[in-house]
Amino acid sequence: MRFLPWIFCACIALLVGFDQYLCLAAYGQRHYRQVGKKKLPYQTFFVDQSGHGNFSTIQSAIDAVPSNNMHWICIRIKAGTYREKIIIPHDKPYIILKGGGKRNTWVEWDDHDTVSRSPTFTSEADNIVAKSLSFRNTYNNPINSNPRAPAVAAMISGDKSSFYRCGFYGLQDTLWDVQGRHYYQKCTIQGAIDFIFGAGQSIFEQCSIAYFGEAVEEGLLGYVTAQGREGPYDSNGFVFKDCRLHGSGSTYLGRPWRAYSRVIFYASNFSHVVVPQGWDQWNFVGSEQKLTYDEHGCFGPGADTSQRVSWSNKLSQTDLNELINISFIDNEGWLNDRPF
Repeated sequence: MRFLPWIFCACIALLVGFDQYLCLAAYGQRHYRQVGKKKLPYQTFFVDQSGHGNFSTIQSAIDAVPSNNMHWICIRIKAGTYREKIIIPHDKPYIILKGGGKRNTWVEWDDHDTVSRSPTFTSEADNIVAKSLSFRNTYNNPINSNPRAPAVAAMISGDKSSFYRCGFYGLQDTLWDVQGRHYYQKCTIQGAIDFIFGAGQSIFEQCSIAYFGEAVEEGLLGYVTAQGREGPYDSNGFVFKDCRLHGSGSTYLGRPWRAYSRVIFYASNFSHVVVPQGWDQWNFVGSEQKLTYDEHGCFGPGADTSQRVSWSNKLSQTDLNELINISFIDNEGWLNDRPF
């Protein structure tokens, strides 16, 4: 019987890899190193296009992360413009991308054939962090002569992903918040048509929502969101807290991509770009009672709700409190359990 613990440990080592097993044993199954009060990644890679880092492209650094990785790895990216498509596959969680500043570190590409193939940045894995860099789909951004088309800057489908001081730049379908629980803080998201869309369960806090109206054909209106909640018991939805919506031209706050679309704007600053009616029912005329579109405590010239559509702003204070609380996306503490 005394050999059973050793047999068990050997089995675990075979399952997760011997090196990772040693780390798990030493650190109590934590995914980070604890040094005093600091949480640190286990390893850091450096990306520098000039050749002075471990890698010259971001994708090559991601490729070097082991499959089924169980420990936080930080990829530090030197400021510059990286002309590449980036994919974090589903079997490479616990990656931190850390750039040299949102205005100084750019990842750019220009695909636009299909929504699913166009993203400049695709994140399929759980537990991903990005900080201080920007993703742009250059097909329609900055303004150019290309016909307008769906061209995604970032596609986020993994769970427990967070973004801090990141930029997302496009025109149509800029940020595809596909599914999973996500947190965006102090990010800039620019676009004009459905430029924040998907069925993610996400909070956007202190973000700059930049309506790119000068790139839209004259006479057309924009749409900030196209949220894709499909059923009345689905937990997903978009919550914007303490954000700033600004730009040029005129835009709706959103339209439904799916029948139970849910979007909340809370304590946010609306410039003149918001049209008086606020929301559009798009393809769901007659089913507006299924939609959850609310604004609470917003201010600025576009925040007057006196002419909003009659089927918006129906949430009770209790329901509102449940959605704007961080527990809407994190009742486990995962946001604070990561080193960055």
